[in-house]
Amino acid sequence: MKALKASICVAVAALALSLSLGTPSYADEDEAGTLTRQMKELYQAGKYSQALPLAQKALALREKEFGTDDAMVAMPLNDLGTIHYNLGQYPVAELLYKRSLAIRERTLGPNSTEVATVLNNLGELYRAEEHYTEAEPLLKRSIAIRQKTLGPNDPSIVMAMSNLAAVYSSQGRYDQSEPLFKRGLAILQKANGPDDPEATVLMSNLADAYIHRRRYADAERLLKRAIAVTEKAYGPDHPDIAQAQNNLATLYARQGRNADAERFYKQSVATFEKTLGPDHPDLADILNNLAAFYKDQGRYADAQQLFKRSAAIRGKTGPI
Repeated sequence: MKALKASICVAVAALALSLSLGTPSYADEDEAGTLTRQMKELYQAGKYSQALPLAQKALALREKEFGTDDAMVAMPLNDLGTIHYNLGQYPVAELLYKRSLAIRERTLGPNSTEVATVLNNLGELYRAEEHYTEAEPLLKRSIAIRQKTLGPNDPSIVMAMSNLAAVYSSQGRYDQSEPLFKRGLAILQKANGPDDPEATVLMSNLADAYIHRRRYADAERLLKRAIAVTEKAYGPDHPDIAQAQNNLATLYARQGRNADAERFYKQSVATFEKTLGPDHPDLADILNNLAAFYKDQGRYADAQQLFKRSAAIRGKTGPI
């Protein structure tokens, strides 16, 4: 079952798009501020394609008003990069993150929390590209900055902590990833309550670690909880739900519950296609998982068709 890996859910959630301090009230905000607020609402709902043109316009307005290297441009650069990341457009996202990071380090210093935000996002991008040696130090630096500034239990630490744990899980280092996921989940739930939708990413990722450590009952409980909380917050069509469905399918496949596994793989594919489109790299992972499942069942024609589609998506997006 080697090919049936439970994909680590991308962990750049709404916290990565938090607005800068001092954001004006709705009555006072300018056009770029209004666009940013609307964009963030779409982003949180997983509607990345709809959020993209708003983020692009907000950046253009800020660059026109302040210039391309001003501190006021750093936030919209980061936000636009995050949307491109979630659309699977990694090279574009990397350039935007690096521009944002350079501006923030120059204008705010190397140890500001705003720098920590971009370090987290860039580190997660490198994790998604499997550049783990580049990802790990960026995420550790992000955590260190926030711990020094805000303390070890501030919720803003959780995003980089989760992404560092995801690096470890991606490398099979589950003994290191599991305690980080648990700590992050405890911090978020203490701060925001048990129905915090931002915690569902950690639930799916912790469940992935449990699957690989054969703690199937714990994994199933977390994944079902992640789906329920996300659906309550955002409705049934959200990328985080698709990721949890994929991991739940992987769990059932490992247990020999083949009908349940196929059903949840298909649900995951349908949700990803509806929310992120037919060419997203995360969809390629799910198609590959379903193809491997079919291959194990002796359904070689079905498997070959899905393997080809997965490879075609990867050919469009480049190596991940």
